Amino acid sequence: MKATITIGHDAGGAPVDFDVEELLATRLLVQGNSGSGKSHLLRRLLEESAQMVQQVVIDPEGDFVSLAEPFGHVVIDGAAYSPAEIEALARRIRAHRASVVLALEGLEVEQQIRCAAQFLTALFDAPREHWYPALVVVDEAQMFAPSVAGEIAEDTRRMTLGAMTNLMCRGRKRGLAGIVATQRLAKLAKNVAAEASNFLMGRTFLDIDMVRAADLLGMERRQAERIRELERGHFLALGPAISRRPLAVKIGPVKSGSAARKDGLMPLPDAAPEEMESLLLGDLASEAAKPVPAPPPPPPAPAPEQLVEAMAAAGQQGASPAGEGSGEGAGTRGGEGDGAPAPDAGGTSEDIEGVIAAMAREDGATFQSASALYQGFLLRCRKLRLVGPLPDMTAFRRRFAIASAGLDRLDEEMRARILGLAQNVPDDVLAPYLAIAAAAAEGLAAPEDEELARVYGSRSPGRIRRLLEHMERLGLVVVRQDFGGGRSLLVPGIESVASD
Repeated sequence: MKATITIGHDAGGAPVDFDVEELLATRLLVQGNSGSGKSHLLRRLLEESAQMVQQVVIDPEGDFVSLAEPFGHVVIDGAAYSPAEIEALARRIRAHRASVVLALEGLEVEQQIRCAAQFLTALFDAPREHWYPALVVVDEAQMFAPSVAGEIAEDTRRMTLGAMTNLMCRGRKRGLAGIVATQRLAKLAKNVAAEASNFLMGRTFLDIDMVRAADLLGMERRQAERIRELERGHFLALGPAISRRPLAVKIGPVKSGSAARKDGLMPLPDAAPEEMESLLLGDLASEAAKPVPAPPPPPPAPAPEQLVEAMAAAGQQGASPAGEGSGEGAGTRGGEGDGAPAPDAGGTSEDIEGVIAAMAREDGATFQSASALYQGFLLRCRKLRLVGPLPDMTAFRRRFAIASAGLDRLDEEMRARILGLAQNVPDDVLAPYLAIAAAAAEGLAAPEDEELARVYGSRSPGRIRRLLEHMERLGLVVVRQDFGGGRSLLVPGIESVASD
C-alpha cells in the first residue's frame, strides 16, 4: 500500500493525492507570487505527511513555527546558536530523526543564508548510518539559491549554492528529499530547479516566470496565460508523485497557523480635522526627545543539550516502521569527551583576555570568520601553555567583540554600564553596538561607516546601512537622519547622543 496524502481537489471535486514515497525519490518545486497561497500549500503538505516522514523546514520568515504544538516539531532559533552549534544540531537531528523548523527571522539576510547553508551541509554530510528518509522544505528558495550574484558576499553565495545543489542533486541517496518554494522562477538557480520532477505552479504575472513555468509543465507557450489567471490557493500540478498530466488543484484547508489576514477595507476614524491635527502635532518635540524604551529581553535560548531530549521525543513520535533507523547509540556519540577532567590551569583569566585583546588589535582580524578566529585563539593559548578552562566559541565571540569595540578607553563604571545594557544584544551585532554606545557615552561623533564596517567585519557600505536599520528594528539604537544628510545615533540607556 502506498503512502499517499490528499493535498486538495480538482475542478470536478475529486481528491488529488500525493504519493509521499515517490516524492522522496523525485523532489518538488513550488512557485507562486506573494499572495498566491504558496505557504498555505507547504503547510498542507507538511501537516498531512507529518506522521509519515521526518520533516526539516528552513523558515526565513517564521511562518512555520506554529507546526510545533499540534505536530511536535522542534523549533530551533537560528539566531541563538553559533555556527558550530548549528552544525552539531543538524547532525543530532539526523541521528534522532527529529522533525524541526529552523527559524531564521531573527537574522539579517546574509546571516540567514550562511546559517541555512551550514545547516544543510551538515545534514548532507551526516554519517551513512543516519541516512534516514526526510523531507527538507526550503521556503523563499531564491534567497538560498540565487540565479545571479546579488549584494551578498561571493563566498556566501558559493556556500549556499553548493548546499542547495547538494540537497537537490545528490540528497536522494542520503534520504533527503528537497522541496523548494520560490516567488520567482527566474531568480532561482536553474541547476537547483532542474532537479525537481514534481511541480506545483501558482499564480504569477511576469512573462519570464510564466514561460519558465509553462515549460516545466510541458505546456505550449500560448497556454502560459492560464498561469496568470489562477486564483489564490489554486495550482497547476504535474509530476510522478501527483499526476502524469497538468492538473488544476485547489489546496485543502490546514489545521495550524494563524487565521488569514483580511485585506478588506475598514471604516476611517471619525475624529474632526482639528482633533486629528492636535493628535498628530501636539507636543511633538518633547515626544521626539524621549529615548525609545529598550525592548524586553528575549527568553534565554535553550542549550543544545536541552534540545536533544526534545529531538529524541519528536523522533519517537514518527510513524516509520518500528526498528527502522532507531538511531540507538547516536546520543552517546554527541557527548564524546563529556566528563573528562580538565587539566590544571596554566594561566590566568587576565592572560586569556590579553590573547583576545592582541587578536582584536591585528589588522583584518574582524574580517575573519568566527570559526577561524576561535581556532587561532586556541592555537595561541596552546603555544602560551594556557591550558586552563578556556571560553567556548560563543563566549569567545562576545569577548572578541568587546575587545574590538574599544571599550578599554572608558572608565570602569561606564564600561560596566554599557556591558550591562549589551547583555541581551545578539552576538552578530554586538561589536557595532558597543562601538556606537562607547562613542555616545563619551559624547563623541558617531563612528564612521568605515569604523562600523571594521568592527562588524564587512567591506560593504550597503551592509552597514542595513545593519543600522536592523539594529533600530531590534530597539538597540535610534537613527535620526536630517535633511542636510547628517546622522545621529541614540543608544537607549546612554544620555549622550553620537552625531556625525
